[in-house]
Amino acid sequence: MRVAIFSIFADILQSYCDLSILGRAQASRYLDLSCVDIREFAVDRRGTVDDSPFGGGAGMVMMAPPIFEAVESSGAPRPVYLLAPWGRQFDHRMASELSKLEGFSLICGRYEGVDARVEDHLIDGAISLGDFVLAGGELAALAVLEATVRLLPGVLGNALSLVEESFAYGTLEYPQYTRPASYRGYSVPDVLLTGNHKEILEWRRQQAYERTRKFRSDLLES
Repeated sequence: MRVAIFSIFADILQSYCDLSILGRAQASRYLDLSCVDIREFAVDRRGTVDDSPFGGGAGMVMMAPPIFEAVESSGAPRPVYLLAPWGRQFDHRMASELSKLEGFSLICGRYEGVDARVEDHLIDGAISLGDFVLAGGELAALAVLEATVRLLPGVLGNALSLVEESFAYGTLEYPQYTRPASYRGYSVPDVLLTGNHKEILEWRRQQAYERTRKFRSDLLES
């Protein structure tokens, strides 16, 4: 899968993506990632990528020319998404949809957002993590990328990790335990120590349902 991320903090993004799952995915060539610095396409020598909004108001707006030039000159894989509050709310279903594509691109806004001509004439859609505001789209881009890439066949060492995790089948994942079996008087449920795989599976299914009912009953309703 080929992915391009456009940001004024490309180096920071690349540093994170070279670690852990994303790093291994690149090393194994499951992921071809480009983190592109929008400032390299600025309209002046100072690397200016923002200006005050027409009509007045607080804050600064990212300029259209550097973003257009960055996306078009790099041959960015389509679709191109802007990380924006008005976008489609990202979830497991969307991550699954993206994981089936040959590639996609993400544009990280900053300040008061991007010039609306980017929204109207450059992108194919927008993605939002939820009803809150971040300083920029970088954290959202990393969340989208990691949630998507881990679904690519071969990226995770154990394919069952994808089958039994939260949201894969509309519920939260069951509670997990590891050694020691007893800590400060708190013990691991006996069923997990029996070695009876049928009983363990049934316990996990029941616990997944109960945890979902308790914390995210909306998932059961949908």
